[in-house]
Amino acid sequence: MTNPVYTGHTRRYLTRVDTSALDRVADAYPMPSVGLGLPPIAEQLYDGMNRVDRVPPELYTRFDVKRGLRNADGSGVLVGLTTISNVHGYNKVDGRVEPDKGDLKYRGYHIADLVGAAQSENRFGYEECAYLLLSGSLPSRAELDDFQARIGSRRQLPEGYLALFPRTTYSHSIMNVLQRATLLLYAFDSDPDDTSPVHEVDVALSLLGRWPRIASLAHAAYVADENNERLRVPPAREDYSMAETILDVLRGDEGFTRDEAMLLDVMLMLHAEHGGGNNSTFTTRVLSSSGTDAYSAYTGALGSLKGPKHGGANYKAGEMIEDIAAHVKDWGSDDEVGAYIEKILRREAFDRTGLIYGLGHAVYTVTDPRAEIVREYAAELAAKKGQTDKLELIKRVESLGPKLMREVRGIKKPISTNIDMYTGFVYDMLGIPQDMFTPIFAIARMAGWAAHRMEELYGPARIIRPAYNSYLTDQVYVPLDQRP
Repeated sequence: MTNPVYTGHTRRYLTRVDTSALDRVADAYPMPSVGLGLPPIAEQLYDGMNRVDRVPPELYTRFDVKRGLRNADGSGVLVGLTTISNVHGYNKVDGRVEPDKGDLKYRGYHIADLVGAAQSENRFGYEECAYLLLSGSLPSRAELDDFQARIGSRRQLPEGYLALFPRTTYSHSIMNVLQRATLLLYAFDSDPDDTSPVHEVDVALSLLGRWPRIASLAHAAYVADENNERLRVPPAREDYSMAETILDVLRGDEGFTRDEAMLLDVMLMLHAEHGGGNNSTFTTRVLSSSGTDAYSAYTGALGSLKGPKHGGANYKAGEMIEDIAAHVKDWGSDDEVGAYIEKILRREAFDRTGLIYGLGHAVYTVTDPRAEIVREYAAELAAKKGQTDKLELIKRVESLGPKLMREVRGIKKPISTNIDMYTGFVYDMLGIPQDMFTPIFAIARMAGWAAHRMEELYGPARIIRPAYNSYLTDQVYVPLDQRP
């Protein structure tokens, strides 16, 4: 590797005396279905919901239910107003959805302009985006320096925190670790239930500063434990950007180049925010509307993002591309690649779900502007790392996928590539392990979650409470001794 930004700084060794990150405790008591088995007497308990919870499809139409808070045409149900961002993917014309080129704006600024400006000036841009989302305006140079210093001042973890580090189970999910780590930080806050603007901003800055090291340390601890090695932890560098901080912990003595850090910075900018309706951000707003503390709200958002239908899709897309690469001999053949995609769609290959991860989006219909941007920068790094063949394979999947999805699955709605198609490829080129793909997404999205939380706290000030229409029938109560 040439021209590393920083390598060779002293890393502290941590033992089991120093941190619980290296301790793993299993539950000695089995789950009920294992310990007590699944005899006939338990059939209703474990299978009853399959008989009563499946709503007949026609009832959704009769009661005009907006499943998934979406209208019948797939567009989202309007539940709020925001000045934070605009995710544009279609137009409504005479009540119909008309596909349109995708666009993404943060506080009115096109994401392409924000990314392009930072890259053209050879500076990191994520912090500028985070400031814009949190404060509502672009920072001056002095304001940006102050903002970065405030995040940097929170890189260090609380005294005694590592001794209680929450990787104390057999779970290797970094997202799960981040959730528990965030709730643990609640205990180190002198007034964690304070929802004043000053405290909310302070918590957001703290998590922006600490999440990268927490996630990276969780991964490092897992690897050290699996390989029976000592955990090596680099010192916190308050002058590093978000991208540099992540690569510093993950890459170890190997170091990283400026180009690699700049590409990761692009990914962080593209993931920083994506409207109030995406599942994790809406989760943040729902929890925040109850008045709960910031740590609880962000922990809930992490749980949402972990799902394979949301943030976990970037991990699945990367796995899918690797699976295609392993089973297709000629990556340059439309016929061979197309034939394997058909197998995936028919649930005969890969994970048997029939999904092509990285294709299709809830809002974008023609293009995902984030995918358009990352494709360009990914091509530059791919050329330097000799990965152009893999990039061309991804482009071939991107090109063939929509047509095959319509032919095999009968999908009629517009299908555009989304950013997940390229996320795994980029992270792989950067030497980022797969279990960190979604955590990096979460680290970036923290800025957007914080902006939406504060907009919900100080704007509507009304608890979110949609309605569910019950279609159950009245039952006559039967005394316990008279039931079969």
